[in-house]
Amino acid sequence: MERAVRVVIAIAALTIFAVAQGAPPKKVKAQESTMTKTQTKPTVADAEKFMAETEFTLNEMNVKLARAQWIQATFITDDTESIAADYNQRLITEMTRLADEVKRFDGLELPPVLARKFLLLKLQLFSLENPKEREEFAQLASSLEGEYGKGKYCPKTGKFAGKCLEIGEIEKVFAKSRDPEELKEIWAGWHSIGAPMRAKYTRFIELQNKGARELGFKDMGAQWRSNYDMTPEQFSAETERLWNQVRPLYESLHTYVRTQLVKKYGSHAADVNGMIRADLLGNPWGQEWGNIYPLVAPAGSKGVGYDLTELLRQKKVDELGMVHYGENFFKSLGFEPLPATFWERSQFIKPRDREVVCHASAWDIDNQDDLRLKMCIQIRDEDFVTVHHELGHNFYQRAYKHQPFMFMNGANDGFHEAIGDTIALSITPEYLKQVGLIDKVPESDDTALLLRQAMDKVAFLPFGLMIDQWRWKVFDGEIKPADYNAAWWSLRAKYQGVVPPVARTEADFDPGAKYHVPGNVPYTRYFLARILQFQFYRAMCREAGQIGPLHRCSFYDNKAAGAKLNAMLQLGMSKPWPEALKTLTGEERMDAGAMMEYFAPLKKWLDEQNAAAGVKSGWTVPAK
Repeated sequence: MERAVRVVIAIAALTIFAVAQGAPPKKVKAQESTMTKTQTKPTVADAEKFMAETEFTLNEMNVKLARAQWIQATFITDDTESIAADYNQRLITEMTRLADEVKRFDGLELPPVLARKFLLLKLQLFSLENPKEREEFAQLASSLEGEYGKGKYCPKTGKFAGKCLEIGEIEKVFAKSRDPEELKEIWAGWHSIGAPMRAKYTRFIELQNKGARELGFKDMGAQWRSNYDMTPEQFSAETERLWNQVRPLYESLHTYVRTQLVKKYGSHAADVNGMIRADLLGNPWGQEWGNIYPLVAPAGSKGVGYDLTELLRQKKVDELGMVHYGENFFKSLGFEPLPATFWERSQFIKPRDREVVCHASAWDIDNQDDLRLKMCIQIRDEDFVTVHHELGHNFYQRAYKHQPFMFMNGANDGFHEAIGDTIALSITPEYLKQVGLIDKVPESDDTALLLRQAMDKVAFLPFGLMIDQWRWKVFDGEIKPADYNAAWWSLRAKYQGVVPPVARTEADFDPGAKYHVPGNVPYTRYFLARILQFQFYRAMCREAGQIGPLHRCSFYDNKAAGAKLNAMLQLGMSKPWPEALKTLTGEERMDAGAMMEYFAPLKKWLDEQNAAAGVKSGWTVPAK
């Protein structure tokens, strides 16, 4: 399942202004323009006034859009899609006006805080001068997300014949089924939802690029990559540097898992180049592999020592109980409880009477205290972790609510995704005993614990990277519409070492079967989050005085670690992300060293297993 959430995005889920952002600044009477017709050169006072008006206006519009998007996501109809599209269009119109206005202040020397606000504003703007194109863009955005939300596969044969499966049910099949033919059929069925999106998505890309170019960016991918306090080129190099740090660990894991799957399913589990069949990895996208851990568990091992899903069921923990466990972890670190409205207004369970977007997400409707969680919670270990992840967004949102509107976001989007997963790394056997889910810490094998973690944390890394590698190339034109699907699988082969279970052609549009593509949510944030969460986790463990292996650390109920975390969260986006990182970790550079330290014992073990099996680490990507 997806652990990563859309930090609810304004402007049709572009990486523009999170409607999960920002406290309203002091009210300023809006005007058509900050500058009079007689002025030719703006002053700092003009810039301050313009920014105050802008923050107030955008805050108000984002709150209205948040409400419209909430209704659209929790009650999918043509009407709610139309309402959300209308509010999207209004915001895009305002952003287009601002894109023209903000140019007046180019070259003006500004105080540091104001200068940063202008920089962030320019990066977040979206401009389409043509009103008809603005309307078309908003409609496409709502339609694409709606098509994904309504997506189903209705098998005509087999045990699911006559039943239409939505994504939550399909995830359950992939988690439990060990029938390769069944998995192949359902994989192909789910991926068929993408094909009707293809033409709309092509036009959606064209309009995004036009808007980005009107603002002076090469394309929308370049605009996305400019949001990291560095140039787009520097950011591309940074992601590649981080990937090269962790690639040897992933290749060792991939090789071991492939060997075990071939033992289970025979030679057709992988192709002749050593690439694994994507439908055999435990979820519809092959992005996290934890569900197939029983197939690859170390032989003769004591194992993890517990089954969290079974523990939750034995303790009769319901959906609300799952959320309370997550909230209690943050409270144990010194954070205030969630507001009463959170419990009254969130969607915890899939309604029986309507279509909803079940993809988990955390919302801050009013940029203050109207925090909400939107999930279709299932009583299982994955959702227990996901709840902690989502609440990480909510507590981050509330921590920076005192900041000016322009600074109400994570230090970078990878930070926002990493916070909850940092907490979730503390879901150790020791923690489960502390909260009463187990009576005593079971005997377990550290190799088993680390392998189970790696099946999700490490396996995800190349998937988290390749989606935007594909999308950036689509934005800049390197990947043409006629090659969308071939390029998708070429990148999956390069980074993940996986192949589709059935033949694919350009009649298919497999990227559309992954929420973040039709939802238009940038994805590199999730790759960064996997790196950052271990960096954050190690820093908090050190603050808590952890002794022993890093992977056995839990900082539950440690107020000192919580205070250090909160100091970083409260900064929001007011400082460049290296300064925020230093506040918690003492380091100014994203680094996978903590992740490699955490998994070092496993890496050694994997290499020993692969050598004993006589298999070479990695796979071969055939020449085109």
